[in-house]
Amino acid sequence: MRSKRGRLDRFLAGQLNIPRKQARQLLADGRVWLDDEQVFAADRLIHEFSHIRLDEQWLQRQNPVYWMLNKPAGVVSATQDPEHKTVLDCLPPAALVPGLHIAGRLDKQSTGLVLLSNDSRWTQALTLPSSSKAKRYRVRLANPLDDTYIEAFRGGFFFEFENVITAPAELKILASHEAEVILTEGKYHQIKRMFGRFRNPVLALHRSQIAQIVLDDSLAEGEARELTREEVESVAY
Repeated sequence: MRSKRGRLDRFLAGQLNIPRKQARQLLADGRVWLDDEQVFAADRLIHEFSHIRLDEQWLQRQNPVYWMLNKPAGVVSATQDPEHKTVLDCLPPAALVPGLHIAGRLDKQSTGLVLLSNDSRWTQALTLPSSSKAKRYRVRLANPLDDTYIEAFRGGFFFEFENVITAPAELKILASHEAEVILTEGKYHQIKRMFGRFRNPVLALHRSQIAQIVLDDSLAEGEARELTREEVESVAY
C-alpha cells in the first residue's frame, strides 16, 4: 500500500487500481474483510499489518517480525550491497519479509547487537533522536584511559560538522585500554569521534544493548533469533 496507515477505501482503490467510488461499492456489497471481520465502512483505518481480503483474494496479509542479530566484523549494516556481506545475509530465510529494515546501524568493523523489523513505528521509537534510547557499548582503545575521559564524555563534545554539542554520555573504565560507553544518541561515527578528541584510536567496538533489549549471550557471532514478546513490548510506541 502507498501509505502505511490510512483509510480502507483508499487502500482498495490503490491496490485494485479502481476509482474510490468503486472501492466504496465493494465495501457496501459486503465483499471486503478486515482482520476476519466483514466491513462496510469506507473510512475504517488500516495499517501495514491489517489483514485485508476481497472475496477469497488476499490483498494484504503481512505480520510484524522482530529479530536480533549478533553482527560479526566485516558485515555491513545494509539491506543490500554489491560487494560485502550484509546483516540480512546473516538471517534465516523465514526472517526475510518485505519491508525488513535495520533499527540502529553499526559500522562495518563493529560487532554486536543489531535489531531488524518490518514494523516502522517500532523501529522509529528506537531510533528517532527524540526517543533518547540508551545504547551500551564496549570499546577497546589503542592508548590507556584515565579519569579525564569520564568528565569529558559527561560534558559533551562540540561536533563542528553538525554544529551541535553531544548529549552527556556515561563512560566507565573497565581496564587500562577498555571502557563501557552509554549513549542516548547516535551521530555519525560518534564514539570514534569522541575518542578521537584524545587522539586515541578505537580498535574494537561492540554493542551489547539498545534500550531494554540486551544481546542474547547465547548467540554466536553471525547468529540471530526472534525477539520475545517482552522484548518487543519493552519499546513503547
